[in-house]
Amino acid sequence: MELSNLKPAEGSVKKTKRIGRGIGSGHGRTSTRGHKGQKSRSGYSRRVGFEGGQMPIHRRLPKFGFNNVNRVEYKAVNVSTIQTLATANSINEIDANYLWTVGIISKNDKVKILGQGEITSALTVKAHAFSKTAEEAIVKAGGKVEKI
Repeated sequence: MELSNLKPAEGSVKKTKRIGRGIGSGHGRTSTRGHKGQKSRSGYSRRVGFEGGQMPIHRRLPKFGFNNVNRVEYKAVNVSTIQTLATANSINEIDANYLWTVGIISKNDKVKILGQGEITSALTVKAHAFSKTAEEAIVKAGGKVEKI
């Protein structure tokens, strides 16, 4: 093998399709665009959702539903998760910033603590919202609940 006889593998290189170079090329005359019609013309570009003049689907279907602009999305974290974090890392205060550093929530998420599971440690829990059962469980275990 020498530099002079190197060539690409069989079938790995395709010839480019040279359009509009005469009838003999096989790609002349209509230049692979078919016959007449809007798509054969230069400058053709179909806008998004265009269905050939037929009423498009996004206009045929009715609007429905309601989006509340004042809705607040909370990321749910259970009491059992807080207990496992507290025992694994031996800490007595859990807040949204700590949950972010651990990777349970994203930076700008609001946190709601839910009451699924059990809590045995006396912890100070700081969050944006609490369910009644979660609040009762934390206070019953000797901890404190603080709303941010």
